Amino acid sequence: MNGNYQYPSKDPIYQFKQEMKLRKFSPKTVKSYLHYITDLLEISNKNPKTINTDDIRKYLENLADKGLSSSSLNIAHSAFKLYFEKILNRRFFANIPRAKQPKKLPETLTKEEVHQILGTIQNVKHKLMLGFMYSSGLRVSEVINCKVKNLDFESRLLHICHAKGAKDRTTILSEKMCPVLKKYTKNKGGNDFLFESDRGGKLTERTMQKVFSDALSKSGIKRPATCHSLRHSFATHLLEAGTSIRYIQELLGHAKLETTQIYTKVANTNLQTIKSPLD
Repeated sequence: MNGNYQYPSKDPIYQFKQEMKLRKFSPKTVKSYLHYITDLLEISNKNPKTINTDDIRKYLENLADKGLSSSSLNIAHSAFKLYFEKILNRRFFANIPRAKQPKKLPETLTKEEVHQILGTIQNVKHKLMLGFMYSSGLRVSEVINCKVKNLDFESRLLHICHAKGAKDRTTILSEKMCPVLKKYTKNKGGNDFLFESDRGGKLTERTMQKVFSDALSKSGIKRPATCHSLRHSFATHLLEAGTSIRYIQELLGHAKLETTQIYTKVANTNLQTIKSPLD
C-alpha cells in the first residue's frame, strides 16, 4: 500500500465535510465553507497545521480589498473557525475580528406598488407565485420547495418544512389566494411541487428572481427592490395594520425578536394616533 495514503478518518477536509453534515449545514453553506478553506490552503501553500493568525488575517484582508461584502467575509471567518478549532484543535482566533455588518433597512414596497408589480405579469403561474410569496411572507427558497400537501385550505394555513435553519413553521394563507390555489392545484398530487419549471421538477431561485425583476422593470417603479422585498413588505404591512410583532416573528420564522423589530423602523405607523397612558 502507498505509504502516503491518508485514511479518510485522518483527512481534515473529509472530517470537515463530515462535521458539517452532522451539523445539518445547508448544501450552499457546505460549498461556501469548502471554497474558502481550499482557497486559503492553495494561496498560502502551507500545511493546514502550520497556518497561523497572520495567514488568515492577510487572506481576509485580501478579500476585503477585492470588495467582498461583510457577509462574505464573515462566512469565510466562520469556515476557518470551525475548520481550525474543531477539526484541527487549534486556538488562534482571538486576534481575528469579524467584519462589521452595515445596518441597512429592508427595502419594502407599498401595497399599491405590490399590486402595480403584480399587475404587469400576464403569465398565470408567475403572477401566482409572486402573489403567494407576498401574501404568506415567504423566502424564495420556501416558495420553490413548497408542495401541494403543505397547503391547508380548511384552516387557511401553510406548513413550511425545513425552512432556514432546518426549522418547520406555519404561516397564513390569504383568503383571496385560497380559491385560486385550489383551482391551480386541482390536477396535482400531494407530493408535487406547487410551482414546477416548464421542464418539470422544481423551479430555480434564479427563475423567481428574474420574474420579479422583469415585473419591477415593467411597472416603472424606480426602487432597488428584489424578490425578497415582497417578504419584507408582508411583515411591514402586517405591522402597519396593528398585528403584534410577536405574531409577525412567528409567521416569518425569526429565532430572535430583534430580527423582526427592524420592521418597526420602516413601518408607516401614525404616531399621532397613539395615546399616552395618562390619557
